[in-house]
Amino acid sequence: MEEPTERHIILPREVAGLLADMLAELANGNAVRVVPLQAELTTQQAADLLGVSRPFLIGILERGEIAHRRVGNRRRVPVADLLRYQEEQDERSRQAVTALTQEAEELGLCYDD
Repeated sequence: MEEPTERHIILPREVAGLLADMLAELANGNAVRVVPLQAELTTQQAADLLGVSRPFLIGILERGEIAHRRVGNRRRVPVADLLRYQEEQDERSRQAVTALTQEAEELGLCYDD
């Protein structure tokens, strides 16, 4: 008996969207990692995820902007808290761009050509 060459799977819309996003990133040559939200990262892994240096991340942790815990003399950063911080930063950036765009329009500095 031959194995079927095609298989159909019904996925929830959210899962299909996630898979499509992951495949698009892979097609663009970007690495993709799936990490459970309850996982904890080292400070280097957390810094890499945010795209910042480890010392910069340590400053963020010490200011209490991202929750973390100590394991001996090491820090562990919960993925969920890290992603929440990243979303908050992204929202602040969007708001800043919107405000700057509005100010530029009010000053007549439109860039339409």
